[in-house]
Amino acid sequence: MSDDILEKAQASITRAPYHQWLGLKVIAVHDDGIELTATWREEWVVNPERRYTHGGILAALVDLAADWAMFKKLGRPVPTIDLRVDYHAAAMPGDITAKGKVVRQGGQFSCAEAYLYGKDGKLLASGRGTYFTAPPPPPKG
Repeated sequence: MSDDILEKAQASITRAPYHQWLGLKVIAVHDDGIELTATWREEWVVNPERRYTHGGILAALVDLAADWAMFKKLGRPVPTIDLRVDYHAAAMPGDITAKGKVVRQGGQFSCAEAYLYGKDGKLLASGRGTYFTAPPPPPKG
């Protein structure tokens, strides 16, 4: 894997302010997937006594990893049509690793899945999404 594809993916993903806030870093880009890390933030805590991460953050990371799993083939993010997330363990303070993998890439619609792991390697959440991967319309002009 070239440094060029990593740099291109990192630049594309971190164009979005929300992705910057999540502290996303591209670790690897594969033909059929991507690996990211998200830098843990105190603002993710939903319960101050227990200190676990809000499920909405985990759902966002599942969606991001599944969506961006198609980056090497498409070179762009795509709209989410449907998303399913399963929570397996409480996400305690610590960076989260997200691994996205393409299940089926089609001309109009594609399916991808993602797995989130805590700093100890424990599976925190997983999910699968359907994405609209049709080519964008030509520019008007």
